[in-house]
Amino acid sequence: MPIFSYLAIPINGAKEKLCADLAALEYCRIIPAENQDVIVLITDTPDETTEETLQESLKQLQSLQSLNLAFGYNEN
Repeated sequence: MPIFSYLAIPINGAKEKLCADLAALEYCRIIPAENQDVIVLITDTPDETTEETLQESLKQLQSLQSLNLAFGYNEN
């Protein structure tokens, strides 16, 4: 059960789009900052394979400028 938290930075002017893109992905929870263009992303996947698939999906998001790992936990 890999659990990670990230600070997700949208491309300029795309915070709402990035929130929608991230919310549409399975295993993701988002917490948008109220006063900054940053989103806290928490992922909780059932296994390593699912985590790798999710990571590939995140890399494909056009609204995402950068994704910065803040915390990671993997019981394996």
